[in-house]
Amino acid sequence: QLVESGGGLVQPGGSLNLSCTASGSSLDRYYVGWFYQAPGKEREVISCISSSGGFAIYPDSMKGRFTNSRDNAKNTVFLHMTNLKPEDTAIYYCAAGRYACSQTVGGYPYWGQGTQVTVSS
Repeated sequence: QLVESGGGLVQPGGSLNLSCTASGSSLDRYYVGWFYQAPGKEREVISCISSSGGFAIYPDSMKGRFTNSRDNAKNTVFLHMTNLKPEDTAIYYCAAGRYACSQTVGGYPYWGQGTQVTVSS
């Protein structure tokens, strides 16, 4: 089971750190992806972090603002978001898979319930 936390209301230009914690199994051998879903839109990929900690941010609009990290001792993966913009407002999800990073929803069999991020003044 994956549980996201750390969402909330933040002003434009602010920062948030989202956490994705696994219970019931160890996350250290899993690739973990982050996705976001804005109202009325499809779920889209943000990033993926490998089991060794290497990561990629996919949307050009998020490169340079978002990064990933993981703490395998705490069974947790993080999405660090800076310089947040109103268009970042969405529900943010983490997802896990065993074999490789994927940029598609179907590439991950395990999902969290999501955490709301609202960027507004």
